[in-house]
Amino acid sequence: MKPTLATAALVTASACALALGACTPGGGSQSGTGARGGGDGNYTIAVVPKDATNPWFVRMETGVQKYAADTGMNVFQKGPAETDATLQAQVIQDLIAQGVDAICVVPVDPGAIEPVLKQAMDAGIVVVTHEGASQQNTMYDIEAFNNNEYGAFIMDNLAEAMGEEGVYTTMVGHVTNASHNEWADGAVAHQKEKYPKMTLLEAEPRVESQDNGETAYQTAKEVLKKYPEVKGILGTSSFDAPGTARAIDELGLKGKVFTAGTGMPAANAQILKDGSVSALTLWDPANAGYAMASLATKILKGDTIEDGVNLGVEGYENMHFSPGSTKVLEGNGWLKITQDNVDSLGF
Repeated sequence: MKPTLATAALVTASACALALGACTPGGGSQSGTGARGGGDGNYTIAVVPKDATNPWFVRMETGVQKYAADTGMNVFQKGPAETDATLQAQVIQDLIAQGVDAICVVPVDPGAIEPVLKQAMDAGIVVVTHEGASQQNTMYDIEAFNNNEYGAFIMDNLAEAMGEEGVYTTMVGHVTNASHNEWADGAVAHQKEKYPKMTLLEAEPRVESQDNGETAYQTAKEVLKKYPEVKGILGTSSFDAPGTARAIDELGLKGKVFTAGTGMPAANAQILKDGSVSALTLWDPANAGYAMASLATKILKGDTIEDGVNLGVEGYENMHFSPGSTKVLEGNGWLKITQDNVDSLGF
């Protein structure tokens, strides 16, 4: 398992500094000109999450605000009211019109926002993504870890809960979400290699929660009623495992059906403590927000982005390019949450 991510409480602060100008987009191991901010370090950087209300992205904003406080730059987060690719594209369009120096995006649907990100780059705006390894119109994509390895890590937790045998299926927030599907694919590949007594549900190998707790609950309940042989559901969205745990409990299947996946500590403390979920996995989204803004600043300043780049926050101090890529940078920022450590994480 990769090193754990310390999650000290991050301060909330606001900062303001105006600067406009342009920068030249580039690929891996290249640098930007820093022209839009005049090279003086006074940049306007916007972070666009999938939506503005999801607790995951509320936590991300804490890291964005900390970066603003640390640097004194105008760095802020602005997301759509709900997880919707069209609404996200509109937010990005507005930021282009405002003439920000950099836009950092967690894509709802990488394909759907390719045109608007191309507009941003054509306008000389630095574009950085997170959880968007398949994104074409971005200068760099930041991943907290190797996606296949993270999927394998989730599978290890599910396999342990299931006793390494039985039928399972996978759940993603959206079938268009690149990272969620990569995690699920990595989990399935790991299962086939390491857990031969486990079997992926052939009829519905992948279901969708729409990044919504109620939908995750309803979907899990439908799966478990329709396929009584299912013993496990592997989730990827932060809503999947909690929603599935609720369905398991309501159907009286606790101790017979199991789930594992990503989830926020404080929001899921009770289901960890009562054994509904044995373990959840995640990375601190605050650190991801900080890292995106840090990378955007380096590009704007004209720094060379190369293997081993340090983005100044735990889990992102030694970023490496994904094999075969000059755009996707991977860190080592995951951790396992259990009933033993859930209260100590600070968020």
